[in-house]
Amino acid sequence: MKKSLVILAVLLGIVASLAVASSNMVVEETIGLIPTLDPAWSYDTGSGEAIWQLYDNLIQYDGSSISKFKPMISENIPSESEGTILDNGKTYVFHIRQGVYFHNGDTLTPQDVVYSLERAVIFDRAGGPSWMLAEPLLPEINGTYADSIEQWAVKLAGVKKFADLFVEGTKTPKNDKYKKALIDAFNLLAKDFEIKGNDVIIHLPHAYPPFLYILAHGVSESSILDQKWVASKGGWDGQANTWWKYHNPTREKDPLYSTENGTGPFVLERWTKGREIVFKRFDHYWAGPAKIEYGIIKKVPEFTTRKLDLLRGNANTIYVPRQYTKQIENIPNIKVIKGLPVLSVDIGVFNFNVNAIGNRYIGSGKLDGRGIPADFFSNENVRLAFEYLFPYDAFIKQVWVGQAIVPNNVIPKGLFGYNPNDPKPFSQNLAKATEYFKKAYNGELWKKGFTMTLVYNSGNTQRQTACEMIKFYARRINPKFHVNVVSELWSSFLDDYANGRLPFFVVGWAADYPDPYDFEQPFYSSNGAYGSTLGKNYVEWAKKNMNNLLTESMKTVDQTERARIYTQMNELAHNHAIYMFLDQPLAMHVQRADLKGWYYNPMRPGIDFYSLYK
Repeated sequence: MKKSLVILAVLLGIVASLAVASSNMVVEETIGLIPTLDPAWSYDTGSGEAIWQLYDNLIQYDGSSISKFKPMISENIPSESEGTILDNGKTYVFHIRQGVYFHNGDTLTPQDVVYSLERAVIFDRAGGPSWMLAEPLLPEINGTYADSIEQWAVKLAGVKKFADLFVEGTKTPKNDKYKKALIDAFNLLAKDFEIKGNDVIIHLPHAYPPFLYILAHGVSESSILDQKWVASKGGWDGQANTWWKYHNPTREKDPLYSTENGTGPFVLERWTKGREIVFKRFDHYWAGPAKIEYGIIKKVPEFTTRKLDLLRGNANTIYVPRQYTKQIENIPNIKVIKGLPVLSVDIGVFNFNVNAIGNRYIGSGKLDGRGIPADFFSNENVRLAFEYLFPYDAFIKQVWVGQAIVPNNVIPKGLFGYNPNDPKPFSQNLAKATEYFKKAYNGELWKKGFTMTLVYNSGNTQRQTACEMIKFYARRINPKFHVNVVSELWSSFLDDYANGRLPFFVVGWAADYPDPYDFEQPFYSSNGAYGSTLGKNYVEWAKKNMNNLLTESMKTVDQTERARIYTQMNELAHNHAIYMFLDQPLAMHVQRADLKGWYYNPMRPGIDFYSLYK
């Protein structure tokens, strides 16, 4: 009897504690997964939203503004007027805030700031964000930005590729000459940084117009880490003679993959991979503790479940696909905010050279009706045929319920450099699609047909519908065109795209920082996050046609001249059908009316739990 009473008392205590917690927590339900918690690895909004809560950057955006900053780890915003931007934009002085604690109790130092930025560059995982800091921090090579520390190591050693520096299958340099080249490459980076008292002074080798944007909160790789703690976890120790051992790691073997120790307003409570992540308030946060005790992000793939949870109060805010807008409007206690400007685009990506090894997505791997060859999309006629196949206007009307526009290039409307009429967007024309399909492979493609698989990330109904539309119209113009559509979990999708296994896929690109270069470089550069994964045929084309233009666009602060260069690049991409531009959405936010403190900033991944309360 006593045992039963004790158990009952414990259960009642748990229920009571949950009731109290529920009034002091915010639950977001969405569709995405979180691939990693390492800021240097993160290059997606799922990871970015989690990292936003856990880590701080040197500076942050001022509320909803994308042009004004306010201090964060740095107590100042560098400016020429205050004498903290010098040497014609090549020197930046940051006064590092004192009394800032990491979640484990360590005190932040200026050295932690230097270490964090250096680690972001040497980390340099394939398809990752390291280019954003590598370009401003590393010297140019033959008048072109170095997107990776690998490029300098290769140049200094006099070899053809980075792998040539190491004993095969290891990260051990082959000889002392190559080891010295690796160390010298790091020293090119290290000499950018100077610490004077509580100041971190960054000396860039060249002016770089968007540098402050890259350091702002929301760019995960510029998050500030605890050097001592990272080393204790088996990460890089900050030494010049070890950095390559921590370069381009495997995601799950990265020691920061599933743990954290930031200075942000929340501490990681638990992460149940594929299901939810829970943040607990960090009471020693330098800007004061958050108003809520817990923040929770839950993966709930089905919209109906998310909607019911919102109506019942089990969720405070949810992701709503545009086609379900009417189901959520005009409901008591539910707030819907529409028409929010988004600095992002959704794009269909043609893989010029698919990784064919064991690849089920290209069928037979041959032009025999039962598959496609690995270089299928290297054929410009094939790409043009797909461009004219897609029903752009119907996609905007039916899927986005009019809450999007058809982009004509990678630069979203709202950024300088956007030109609505040059080049003119593609529109569906099945006669032209047929014409180009018949031209491809001297008519053999039209005669034999093809079989291939399009891939989208699970839960994203817009991208699923885009793939289904391609499938429908391909079969409509030729019954021998067989298109399959499959979904992958976000983490698997990212791995397959990074390893070149997807022949065609739909992705989005949200601005890392509000400058058109952040869109042009990832898509068009031979070293870009997408460009580098499209195979050797695209990489060689980009080296000849795009890389020099990208560098030229950053040599001037004249926005008119920069816009002219970007228009030239966009016309090249359009004329050669490099990508399929699908939509630039308008954002929508849905929440319960009793949730307070939410604000919109297109540079923020997800929501800011620190600002929320009930």
